[in-house]
Amino acid sequence: MTLANRVSALTPSSTLAITAKANEMKAEGLDVIGLGAGEPDFNTPVHIIDAAFKSMKEGKTKYTATGGLPGLKKAIMDKFVRDQGIKYKPSEIIVTNGAKHALYTLFQVLLNEGDEVIIPIPFWVSYPEQVKLAGGKCVYINGTEENQFKVTPEQLKEAISPKTKAFIINSPSNPTGMLYSEEELRALGEICVEHGILIVSDEIYEKLVYDAYRHVSIAQISPAFKAQTIIINGVSKSHSMTGWRIGYAAGNEKIIKAMTDLASHSTSNPTTPSQYGAIAAYDGTQAPVEEMRSAFEERLNIIYPKLISIPGLSCLKPQGAFYFFVNAAEAAKLTGYNSVDEFAQSLLEEGNVAVIPGSGFGAPNYIRLSYATSLENFENALTRISQFIHRKMAE
Repeated sequence: MTLANRVSALTPSSTLAITAKANEMKAEGLDVIGLGAGEPDFNTPVHIIDAAFKSMKEGKTKYTATGGLPGLKKAIMDKFVRDQGIKYKPSEIIVTNGAKHALYTLFQVLLNEGDEVIIPIPFWVSYPEQVKLAGGKCVYINGTEENQFKVTPEQLKEAISPKTKAFIINSPSNPTGMLYSEEELRALGEICVEHGILIVSDEIYEKLVYDAYRHVSIAQISPAFKAQTIIINGVSKSHSMTGWRIGYAAGNEKIIKAMTDLASHSTSNPTTPSQYGAIAAYDGTQAPVEEMRSAFEERLNIIYPKLISIPGLSCLKPQGAFYFFVNAAEAAKLTGYNSVDEFAQSLLEEGNVAVIPGSGFGAPNYIRLSYATSLENFENALTRISQFIHRKMAE
């Protein structure tokens, strides 16, 4: 049987491939340390679990409106006022089965065949695939390490064509952990408004920001920017609820309605008890969010100096999220490999440490290491990486 062309054009997830190989080795009894995790290593806060359990005990296990419970939409609206000082109406919000589903649905309703989406490199692995699935064309602009992996207004201007439909901003970034400042966002936003380009602002890591840096949503800078922006967010990273699958999009009412109509024929409503848990996440105490953020910050500041002391590895200190995006080109050269992908593969097979090759993020000279793991675990991984590099250099 012949499969649809849209599926055959997809690029397999490098993250899942490495994770699968690491799990296979663990099943064989090997002691593998995985640094590929894209989720917090904390359990969901108890008050959220209790709220979901209570909803199920009360029989709240049926369908809800496709776009989400009114109570959850209100909690999201209140969160926007509290955190960004911006107001949305219920008709300007859709609750989805995770932020990834919000992005997927957005591109499905936004793009026609050949429409262009500008995607900064490095990018989260699913952006290009979702654009391609919607018939769109990816236009890449390179965020260099010298500019903290962020793109400039000049680069954005050069990438715009008559077919440009949207521009993606991810701040804090997966995989780099870097943040755009308000000034940088303003410069990019003015170009998008001038050219009528939709800004897709992925803010899923907004609560995980460190060392006195501050997250700014491009939508909060001006009413014109807000009107031109779709915010993508969710409770997965902020409240350690990755498996609950609750995300949302906020923005233009016409776009949100189209997304809701499409969802009504694909997933229907997000999981009902998860929605009640998400209400508790936003309406309840935020102390667990700060506790988790503080723990990540502590790990970052302990691990970072040790990481950059390893021969052949260099890394900008992340400002948010929970990833190190490490330049390993010199390490690959020192250890005799032709590429960082080969280096990462051998590190897994011979050093028993799983990292994510940067090629999946459009940056083949890098590897991504997640510090969403215990400090002891990460320090053991660094010892193995150092030993692996020194051993290969001596061969």
